[in-house]
Amino acid sequence: MTGTTVAEVMAELAGLEDPKAREVNERHGDDHGVNLGKLRALARRLKTQQELARRLWATDDTAAKLLATLICRPKAFERDELDSMLRTARTPKVHDWLVNYVVKKSPHSEELRLAWFADPDPVVASAGWALTTERVTKRPEGLGLAGLLDVIEADMKGAPDRLQWAMNHCLAQIGIDHPEHRTRAVAIGEYLQVLKDYPTSPGCTSPFAPVWISEMVRRQHAGPGV
Repeated sequence: MTGTTVAEVMAELAGLEDPKAREVNERHGDDHGVNLGKLRALARRLKTQQELARRLWATDDTAAKLLATLICRPKAFERDELDSMLRTARTPKVHDWLVNYVVKKSPHSEELRLAWFADPDPVVASAGWALTTERVTKRPEGLGLAGLLDVIEADMKGAPDRLQWAMNHCLAQIGIDHPEHRTRAVAIGEYLQVLKDYPTSPGCTSPFAPVWISEMVRRQHAGPGV
């Protein structure tokens, strides 16, 4: 489907609009009504189209922005372009997909991690923490995990929701992936009590860091198939 126009894609997205999907999405702060499975199917048909992705992002439509993250070439974006995109992501799902599907694959990811981590905008800072969590798991060298735990202990309790969630994820991953810091990570979680009462569906793991850490470590020790 190369050569597809923005108008054609927007018409197809409009045809996929489902009021029930919109109702569910809006409960999570996402203003679109497109089933994500159908959105991914459309992305597979469109394949990679960088310029179309840029034009879809520029519409400022949430479904179009999500689609843009699926059909773009992450390495084709400049550093400032990605910074601007993050600051105009608007909704949680667009923010998450941009960070996970685009920024993490960009050659500018480390530079952006450092810039966003200290940003005064808590939503932007949450992206910096998400990239930091990726490094905690995959490339922890040079991060200073003890220093990260210091910041989490001092700041997570009073952080706005999106930033608090990202910091809590980082806390949990430090405890899961780095046994030498596990006792302190669990202790910080117990002390701060962040997300202890978060409603968790049956069969799902609580985001409360001490429980999250304990369950993931248990699965690691139990081996495949758990």
